[in-house]
Amino acid sequence: MHTISEVRAEGNYTLWLRFDDGLEGHVYLADLVETQVFGNLFDEEKFSRAAVDPIANVVTWEGDVSLDPDALYHDVVSRSHAPLH
Repeated sequence: MHTISEVRAEGNYTLWLRFDDGLEGHVYLADLVETQVFGNLFDEEKFSRAAVDPIANVVTWEGDVSLDPDALYHDVVSRSHAPLH
């Protein structure tokens, strides 16, 4: 399991993440916030309040919305190996 050491919400529904092994990168979540489960994050003010829950080790927002660190890690890794256009 990967541990998130830092998270920062940025514009356009993007999170910048740093993991305990030094990996850092961006995850784009606009498609996710358009779903019913994550719909309350469509408000950019609410989205900007992303935090790391130090006990559960998840990215979390108010209203019990959270994202698994392993899925986020996989997304950052896959983007870092994507070909440049």
